[in-house]
Amino acid sequence: MNTSLAWLNSYLDRPVDVEEAETLLTNAGFPFDGLETHDLSDGSDTEMDVEVTSNRSDCLSHVGLAREVSATSGRALGEPDCSLPPGGAEPAEQFATVRNEETGLCPIYTARVIRGVKIAPSPQWMINRLAAIGQPTVNNVVDITNYVLHELGQPLHAFDMARLRENTIVVRRATEGEEFEAIDHTKHKLRSDMLVIADAEVPVAIAGVMGGVDSEVTESTTDILLESAQFEMLSVRTTSRALKLQSDSSFRFERGVDPNGVDKASCRAAQLIVELAGGTLAKGVIRTGADAAQPRTITMRIQRCLDLLGINVPIDRMMELLSPLQLQPQLSDDQSTITCTIPTFRLDLEREIDLIEEVARLHGYDHIDVQSKIHIEARPLQKDIAARQRLDEVLTAHGLHETISFSFVKPKQGNPFLPEGEDALMIGDERRKAEPMLRPSLLPSLLTCRKINQDAGNSAVRLYEAASTWTRKNDGVIERERLSILCDVGESADVSLRDLRGTIEEMLQHLIGDALVTFEPLNSTIYSTGASVKLNGDSIGSIGLVSSDTSNLFDLQNQVVVAELDAPVLVGAYPPSRSVSQLPKYPAIERDLSIVVAEDVRWDTVEQIVRDLKPDMMDELQFITVYRGKQLGKGKKSVSFRMTFRDPQTTLRHEQVDPQVAQVVDALKSKLNAELRG
Repeated sequence: MNTSLAWLNSYLDRPVDVEEAETLLTNAGFPFDGLETHDLSDGSDTEMDVEVTSNRSDCLSHVGLAREVSATSGRALGEPDCSLPPGGAEPAEQFATVRNEETGLCPIYTARVIRGVKIAPSPQWMINRLAAIGQPTVNNVVDITNYVLHELGQPLHAFDMARLRENTIVVRRATEGEEFEAIDHTKHKLRSDMLVIADAEVPVAIAGVMGGVDSEVTESTTDILLESAQFEMLSVRTTSRALKLQSDSSFRFERGVDPNGVDKASCRAAQLIVELAGGTLAKGVIRTGADAAQPRTITMRIQRCLDLLGINVPIDRMMELLSPLQLQPQLSDDQSTITCTIPTFRLDLEREIDLIEEVARLHGYDHIDVQSKIHIEARPLQKDIAARQRLDEVLTAHGLHETISFSFVKPKQGNPFLPEGEDALMIGDERRKAEPMLRPSLLPSLLTCRKINQDAGNSAVRLYEAASTWTRKNDGVIERERLSILCDVGESADVSLRDLRGTIEEMLQHLIGDALVTFEPLNSTIYSTGASVKLNGDSIGSIGLVSSDTSNLFDLQNQVVVAELDAPVLVGAYPPSRSVSQLPKYPAIERDLSIVVAEDVRWDTVEQIVRDLKPDMMDELQFITVYRGKQLGKGKKSVSFRMTFRDPQTTLRHEQVDPQVAQVVDALKSKLNAELRG
């Protein structure tokens, strides 16, 4: 930020020279980028280019930087008088109307009316102040709005009321394609997501960015409407970038302004306008939106501060450092905590660690010794980190490679993956014209990655990714953490699906332990054959063979199987819980059966029939394979499975399990019309 040394000193009880100002501000976190001396009519002045980080919007003003100098040097801060001058009896509402239709994008909008002003050149002292920071002068009213912006950090704008249709201000969104000519005479076509300040008919300013030529203050202006407002930061930034239109105002609104500084700056500007341009200030202010903001409080644990800094800072010293920042520190009775009341202009102070940083910053980082040894306390991994490591180990052991892909997809590739009842989340960034959609699923990203490997001639591709997906529902954004897997089909689609199912089952065993995992048929346009993955009866995702229509969307030549699961369920259940028992002392007997059933009979149906019988001494039931062939007949298939029997007390004999096997065969014949295949 361009800063005048003389202007800065006007708010301090004792002036600083350039060298001291640079030392104090640099140590406080505001280094200098350059210096330039200006010869002015009242003497020379030094322009200091001070680097202000984006989180310190309170220091984008001379008063803000003077506050930092006073806090680090023991000087007293004298803020400018912002009292209103005497005004007329008529209320401002008698001369103008303000309607705020977008309080979400414009939380506060205020307007003051000053009638009978005389537009003329600014006084020399103001011209010198602005010239010292490289600001050209226009006329007394426009210069005052610029002066207050650089003094207090709150942007303002003055409208010529004679050029406002029906003396009305409307805060609204632009209509698509609406035309606007800015003060710098650039012409723009607006989008419907852009916020404008309009009169009764057309836009007269781009909210938070720049005013328009149709309502600018000129030599013929006699009545003005003085705007002071707070605009939503992202809205201003997006509009400014899209229109390639930047200003000192947009620079500050993008970083946030003090909600309680809106009226303060308006009063200061009204005072200067009446003093330098004459006129009568209408009574009161027209205000729409939120009421005055209430200061927040943050409590800092003293011992926590000492532990993090690693040095002994006395409590009195902490109080001494925090007081000049207008944080009003209060020490608890037991002297264990300091509670600060955060001024509304300190948007960056949100948590305890922010107060600790303030103590370190003002105490001086150069007073914190560099330790020759670092004390490290060994602690176990956090549960979610350990779970993620275990997940990676299992998937890597199965030959899968982790990917990190872009979060943006083409709408035609993302729309088929939208959950029912949810809409796509689109962005307006001009840099993402081809891919403006935030992915609703990780599968489009993996399928795109598969296409890249296909073009590179890579085969047997096996990928996975754990990341966020986004959709919109009822004007709210839904973010989900998902885990997706993609594998090329190998020997056959059935084998590849069973292989992927086995991978998922093993992963769940390592993450969750003993849990009932089932796979139920799923109808989806994404899959030609699909299943819902259920954990203890609740769906946690899906698995399937990607349909030809989905493959064609991504120009894939080979078949792939995929799965997508709810990552928080997997990670949240870690560590796994398991039931244990003694190792068996006696050998088991295994019986393999192959039954011929109708094509539409699912394995889980066969499994349920067998388990419902509860065959005596059956220890395990395991699916083996499915066979299809001409000899079985049309619409038939052979399902093979294995039953394991075991007696914990003695060695089983085959004649002891024959009745149970016969019971299973009879039940399958009766309920499924199954035939035993020899």
